[in-house]
Amino acid sequence: MNAMAKPTTPLLAVDIIIELDDRPGSPIVLIERRKPPYGWALPGGFVDVGETLEQAARREALEETALDVRLQALLGCYSDPRRDARGHTVSAVYVARAGGVAEARDDALNLGIFAPGAPPEPLVFDHALILREYLYFRATGRTPPLPGGAM
Repeated sequence: MNAMAKPTTPLLAVDIIIELDDRPGSPIVLIERRKPPYGWALPGGFVDVGETLEQAARREALEETALDVRLQALLGCYSDPRRDARGHTVSAVYVARAGGVAEARDDALNLGIFAPGAPPEPLVFDHALILREYLYFRATGRTPPLPGGAM
């Protein structure tokens, strides 16, 4: 019996919007990237073989920010082939909460705490879009509408 050829697929990643629930206004954590593309980004990274998306999100948050996060919601999946200049990457984006002291670690050169509507520049990847959709979620409690309207 012939094994089916392994398909060529996009890379799979997670990004995490971390709300600091022990601070007034629940600001969010962003990292300044140590590697290209340079700029500010949500904490995140690639999913390892053998782990769930949720495990990857908690691991990446801890590795890059030193925060042990509590996942609250899946904001959405972002799959535009142009979202990452390094290659086609699909990201599952989670909203999480944490408290305590955040520290820049691993791939994070610096770390900053920002009001969600006032992120630093430049934001890399499609993280400006993700933060706009997060503001909708934060205001309404609903995930943003899918692109192109309901099917």
